[in-house]
Amino acid sequence: MSAVRRKAPGSDADQELLIEDISKSHKEKEDEKPDIRGDRRNIAILLFLYILQGIPIGLIAAIPMLLQNRGASYKQQAEFSFAYWPFSLKLLWAPIVDSLYVRRFGRRKSWLVPVQYLLGAFMLLLSLHVDRWLGGNGVEPNVPLLTLLFFLLNFLAATQDIAVDGWALTMLKRCNVGYASTCNSVGQTAGYFLGYVVFIALESKDFCNTYLRDVPMDEGFVTLPRFLWFWGITFVVATTLVAIFKKENDIEDAHMDARYTEEHELNIHQSYKILWDMVRKRPVQILAVILLTVKVTFAASDAVTSLKLIDAGVPKDKLALLAIPLVPLQLILPLAVGRYTNGPRPMDVYLKAIPYRLIMATVATFFAYATPYIIQGGTVPVYYYVLLVINYACYQVFLYSMFVAAMAFFAKISDPAVGGTYMTFLNTLCNLGGNWPNTVVLWLVDVLTWKQCSNNAANSCQGKEEQQSCEAGQGKCEITFDGYYLESAFCVVYGIVWLLLVRKWIVYLQDLPVRSWLVVKQKKQR
Repeated sequence: MSAVRRKAPGSDADQELLIEDISKSHKEKEDEKPDIRGDRRNIAILLFLYILQGIPIGLIAAIPMLLQNRGASYKQQAEFSFAYWPFSLKLLWAPIVDSLYVRRFGRRKSWLVPVQYLLGAFMLLLSLHVDRWLGGNGVEPNVPLLTLLFFLLNFLAATQDIAVDGWALTMLKRCNVGYASTCNSVGQTAGYFLGYVVFIALESKDFCNTYLRDVPMDEGFVTLPRFLWFWGITFVVATTLVAIFKKENDIEDAHMDARYTEEHELNIHQSYKILWDMVRKRPVQILAVILLTVKVTFAASDAVTSLKLIDAGVPKDKLALLAIPLVPLQLILPLAVGRYTNGPRPMDVYLKAIPYRLIMATVATFFAYATPYIIQGGTVPVYYYVLLVINYACYQVFLYSMFVAAMAFFAKISDPAVGGTYMTFLNTLCNLGGNWPNTVVLWLVDVLTWKQCSNNAANSCQGKEEQQSCEAGQGKCEITFDGYYLESAFCVVYGIVWLLLVRKWIVYLQDLPVRSWLVVKQKKQR
């Protein structure tokens, strides 16, 4: 089942600021209770900025479903999957965003304002041409151009995230900094929901005609161009208001003495040197190999299963709406799992969750296989959706168990002197470990699939020319062997072997003393 892609939290210098200020200059404030007086407007602004950030992320997740309905191949889906990569690579340019700015305009606004204007401009540009680039009705989708444009859109969203994460630490009072992560998770989830679930539902004529209209029409309430145009205008207007009316470190702020007004900065050279020091650590190298290889186990399920369900006849709007009952579960799970990962051995939970997640991924594969036989006459029975939600919910339990356990382990081993950089680096490895297998698996589906024209055995339907030749002869390209199931079987075997071989290394890393992970030399106590 396709898992929601999450960004790595925080940028390096921003979180270092928080760690250093709390542990040193404001140690006496550690037990200070939250007090939102003077911060209500700032919390609302942060929440809105994170909602805006979630919109392009949700839209990018919706594009593969539109491409699948317009006849895109799995190789083309693999090509478009590169649009997801910027959030996994943002550590590469985060030090630049943290270090270069116009002081008079503001450290964070120097990046936030132009980046959000570019986001709005990109959306307005896409709204003019995206329907033509998506193809359909006999027109081939322009996947390379779509990939480039949505990659740039996601790149801008990732850059906006770096700026907003950093601004949150100085925009809020010290006692309210904890609300920044709440604004992040709630706002980005809401934005993703608007850009993905709400858009897919309102774009579907079947959904709108069934639930929202008395008189059926040939299109949904919204189209992708209209949706992009609306949010492009919203980005431009919102950015203008922030640029004019919201100041950084406002000297007239009555609560300024309770905020972080002095940011600890690393220059670009220092930031990249710390990254290099991390890479050279032997435990980090072992952990990197683990993080970059573990998600191959689930790649077929995460990347391909939902697209196979659409191929089998499950409406894309119904598939998107299945996310609604899971939203409360996704909010509760991190809290529930956190009870078991807060101890000294969080990776025990990680190891225990892998077999169960693998089982649920296998069940999802059987779902995909059985779907064409369950759907009769184009009607999907209610019990099918119920079983699908149950399977996906169980999958989410073990996915979040691995996610929260990994985050707890990262927090445990990160050098507190450069905690933000360390955490973001490990999150980058974690996200990359999910992105590259998904891209490879999508690309291999077509390579491993065998087809044959129904009225010409010599035509293997490989490539557009042979497919068009088959259709011209009143034939149909039929799958004789689906590479997806070969990939699923490989992933299961790979996962079992991986767990047997790597378990001892995870236990070894967990047993290492914290000093084995440090990259900054500790000062000797006098």
